[in-house]
Amino acid sequence: MHRRTLTASLTVLGLLAATGCSASNGSTAEGEDYPANGKPVEMIVAFAPGGAVDTAARLIQPVLEEELGTNVEVINAPGAGGQIGYTQIANAAPDGYTIGATGSPSVVVSPLDPSRGASYTRADFQPLGRQVVDPAVIAVQPDSPYQSLEELLEAAKKNPDSMTATTTGQQGGEHFALAQIAETAEASFAPVHFSEGASQATTAFLGKHVDVLVANVSDVTDLVAQDKARVLGVMGEERAEALPEVPTFTEEGYEIVSATARGYSAPVGLPEPVAEKLEAALQAAIEDPEVVQKMEDLGLETSYLGAEEYEQFWAQQETDYKEVLPMVQAGE
Repeated sequence: MHRRTLTASLTVLGLLAATGCSASNGSTAEGEDYPANGKPVEMIVAFAPGGAVDTAARLIQPVLEEELGTNVEVINAPGAGGQIGYTQIANAAPDGYTIGATGSPSVVVSPLDPSRGASYTRADFQPLGRQVVDPAVIAVQPDSPYQSLEELLEAAKKNPDSMTATTTGQQGGEHFALAQIAETAEASFAPVHFSEGASQATTAFLGKHVDVLVANVSDVTDLVAQDKARVLGVMGEERAEALPEVPTFTEEGYEIVSATARGYSAPVGLPEPVAEKLEAALQAAIEDPEVVQKMEDLGLETSYLGAEEYEQFWAQQETDYKEVLPMVQAGE
């Protein structure tokens, strides 16, 4: 039995900034009045509306507004597999009024490949908290002749690249999953990249413009309920609670684990009081019982990590993907 496993993670240390005032005026630390004068906070989502990243951000939005005492505006900035939105986050002022949803591997991998021309690195982000880890899945049309994961992979092995499969952009999570399948099962699919995100890929699959949907559990839960897709395998360490009848790749003899980790970050350099308020507000929003239940309804189990742990997770993921990046580049 072959084995290839990828886990997710990322982050960076926040810089401290404080200013002192004269004794007659008292001393205040920079950012203690954050958010000031009702100024809204923008949350940049680097993918199109309707996908899992966008949905999760909008689920926490009302609780985050309540915790911060100001409006939180979700701003979609899709394109280039998330790179456009991530650039906006990294280049924003580190004052707490711009934060963003950061999903890996996309935010981790894009600066590792010089050909992508990313203007940011891992050190340009200050992780605030992780929300969820979403396992990858592989699905076919309900009327597909392939009734099992083994049948599908055997067909792709006998006729390499004869079937097309979706990704959310080059070097995105689905692209890495396809590379793992090619290496471990020797089954090769022809990737079709949809750089605006999962909603664009799903639309193409539903229109039967591609043969196979490679996505995450949260992307397919409704499709399965509506009999619009049949999931053949889950790339998680365990079966997904939302898809209890679907076996894992490992159960079927292919030791492949692949998932997308999603959290929230800011441009590096937040004043400490601002970072603390954002971290606490995000934790409250992510762990809010109603939000957790709605995430479960999407097939996702909340997997919160605080800022420091999310940073360590992100750093470890960078190490992991550096190792396997050449495998994906070779298949591009």
